[in-house]
Amino acid sequence: MRKAVFPGSFDPITLGHVDIIRRGLPLFDELVVAIGVNSAKKYHFSLEKRLEFISSIFENDDKLHVQTYEGLTVDYCRSINAGFILRGIRSSSDFEFERNIAQLNSTLNGGVESVFLISAPQFSHISSTIVREILKYGGDVSDFLPGNVVQEL
Repeated sequence: MRKAVFPGSFDPITLGHVDIIRRGLPLFDELVVAIGVNSAKKYHFSLEKRLEFISSIFENDDKLHVQTYEGLTVDYCRSINAGFILRGIRSSSDFEFERNIAQLNSTLNGGVESVFLISAPQFSHISSTIVREILKYGGDVSDFLPGNVVQEL
């Protein structure tokens, strides 16, 4: 069984995340969208709200599950018997960062492969960090987020 983890904070989930998830689903038998929990980090949306957003977007897809985890992603993959980590690449700097993480993960757990999907051009400029900054100053983020998230705002 090809089981993959798509890790992130998803604070908030963006149209770019949704695109990577939808394109990644056919590649695996099961895809776990794993929301990383870092108690030292301050989030814009609560963990419960982020779980709700993602679950409602993909509520009709039996191959997708939404979970939370703490610690190293590669350890989480081992704990749920996932052999793949799915990551989206928006730019060359993303690739350099993700390549380094993938190589470190391989050293920590050689049984987990990283799979990279290149962002669709219309989503390559979107990041949760930028969306949070726009939100902070009252800007319109409706072009960057799924409808259910926009409605919540």
